[in-house]
Formats: sequence, C-alpha cells, structure tokens
Amino acid sequence: MCEAYAQRPLTDEPGSKWTYNNNGINLLGRIVEVASSKSYADFMQERLFEPLGMENTTFWPNPDQLDVLAKPYSADKTKGGLIEAKNSRFSEPLHDLKRTAIPAGGLYSCARDLGQLYQMLLNDGELDGKRFLKATTLKQMTANQLGDLPNVSFAPGMRMGLGFHVVGEPKDVTEHLSPGTFGHGGAFGTQAWIDPIKKRAYVLLIQRTDLKNSDQSDIRREFQRAASEAYAK
Repeated sequence: MCEAYAQRPLTDEPGSKWTYNNNGINLLGRIVEVASSKSYADFMQERLFEPLGMENTTFWPNPDQLDVLAKPYSADKTKGGLIEAKNSRFSEPLHDLKRTAIPAGGLYSCARDLGQLYQMLLNDGELDGKRFLKATTLKQMTANQLGDLPNVSFAPGMRMGLGFHVVGEPKDVTEHLSPGTFGHGGAFGTQAWIDPIKKRAYVLLIQRTDLKNSDQSDIRREFQRAASEAYAK
C-alpha cells in the first residue's frame, strides 16, 4: 500500500488544508514494522493487547468471537425501526489470516478491552505499574497540531492531534466534554473519548451503517449527556 501511496500526487500543499486521511495511518503502521522488525499485528499484540489483558481484541476474530460479534444495522426507511445491513468494509471470512491487518481500520474489540486501553490513557500512559507511553508523548499526541487551520475534524470546535481528534471548544455534540478531551469515532458509529479534566472515558459501541457523520450524531450527543448526568448524581 505504501508503494502505491508514493506514486500519488499531493492533493494539497502541506499546511494549507486539513483532510481526513487513512493513508497516513497506514504509512505509520509500516514505519512501526520497519522500526520494530515485526509485523504490525504482532507489534500491537506484544506491545499493547497482551500486556493490557485485551483478550478479545484482534484483527482476525475466531469462531467463538464471531458468534457474539455485533451485526451492523441501518434504519428501515419504509417500515421504520432497524434492519440488518451488510458489512461491506471487510472481506470474509473474517478469521482468515490472509486478510491484511490494516492500521486504519479492521480491528475488532469489546467494551472491557477498550476500557483497559482508555484507563491506561487516562493514567498518562501507565496502567498497573507498567508504562506503555511516555506522558510527554501522550501530551504531544493530544495537543492541537494544526494551529488555526479552518474546518478541522468532523464536528464544530474540534482540532486535530496525532491520531486523536481533540475538543478545542466544547459545543454542540461535545458540549458535555471538557476542553482537551481526545478520542476518535469508528466506521459504524462507535465513539471513544477521554476527558482528562473530569477523568472519564466514554465508550459507545454501536453498529449503524447509515450515520452520515457519526461524530455529530444525535446518538453520540445523548450518550455523552446521559453519562455526564449520571456522574453528576
């Protein structure tokens, strides 16, 4: 993939515009492989998933995991309610190890495992006495990297860090989060955000194929509102 990226012309001059780009994250995955002399999947398993106890996090869900894998849904525009939708993003069978472990998407997980990951990030990169990230590294990852560029991220008041979207000014869908909250949305409406001021991690796992912009979805707003109100009681 990286060889193919290298043959493409720039879409814009660096520093002139923000555009969401999966190719950059895939390129970063290749850099990890070169620097570690390991496959990307092996590096993630050894460096993060295994020591964090993320037993149900994998690029290739096994038959037992597939039995409980959430199915994607979309709104039934004719009868109302929801109908099951086709997952067209990933080739099947999902457990086939020939499928490329793509850094920009394709990792399967669960709420408990993500809770472990985000608890580590809430603790400035450390969990149960083991350091996974330097605090200074995480601070750089969650700082605005794009200055005053307009139209950054997928929701009003948002900025971009390194791999993380960052709340610059809480408003609209992010009104219940603190400035500096960081996280990312997923392909089917999943949302995971870390509020370092309130010391909370919000993890929303859903499977909706018809959300035009899940970062601005009503589902996300109501979930974060309900969680904030529950904490306040």
